[in-house]
Amino acid sequence: MSATTPERGGLSRRELLKRAGVAGTVVALPAATAPAAVAVEREQRETFTAAQAQTIEAVLGRLIPSDATGPGAAEAKVSRYIDKALSGELSSLQGFYAAGIAALDEYATSKYGAPFSSLAADQQDAILHDLETDAATGFAPSSSAFFETIREHAVQGMFCDPYQGGNANFVGWDLIHFPGIKLSVPARDQRLDVDVPPAHKSTTDYAIFKIGPGG
Repeated sequence: MSATTPERGGLSRRELLKRAGVAGTVVALPAATAPAAVAVEREQRETFTAAQAQTIEAVLGRLIPSDATGPGAAEAKVSRYIDKALSGELSSLQGFYAAGIAALDEYATSKYGAPFSSLAADQQDAILHDLETDAATGFAPSSSAFFETIREHAVQGMFCDPYQGGNANFVGWDLIHFPGIKLSVPARDQRLDVDVPPAHKSTTDYAIFKIGPGG
């Protein structure tokens, strides 16, 4: 993360998508006149406490902001994806996240006098820069390990199949112009110069891919 990133002091959306290997499609995104206000919907959590969720959502809001290029982590429900994964296939990371969130708020308080979610955007970006560059203290095994874990899960939650809890309303797929899951593709949609209409379907919307209880 560079402190001189043009869009803001922290990790820009373009840089995040570049690291995820999908930045090439972002240049075609329409620009809005101003970022839209985002109302964060509070949901029943499976893993995070309310305080932990607030901190994680603040981090995700800086990694994938809702800005002039489109919706971000809040609209995609990326925190829901992480919370759900931590109660399932990523359950081994519950302690890692809990300790990391506590260390993050403690470091933010020691540096700026308040927990991470209460800080101004530029202060949050400075904290995240410290995490990524291992300048932040109090983390085990390191602040960069915590940062990279959240960054990786942010990308997963933004672009996963909605069945997994993220990419709500297909906003992540729409952002990168991924048409989604289709069982057949007509000849017209196979042309390179055609915008393929989005299917807006999860894999599990198709009977042949249905996942049963506990799947």
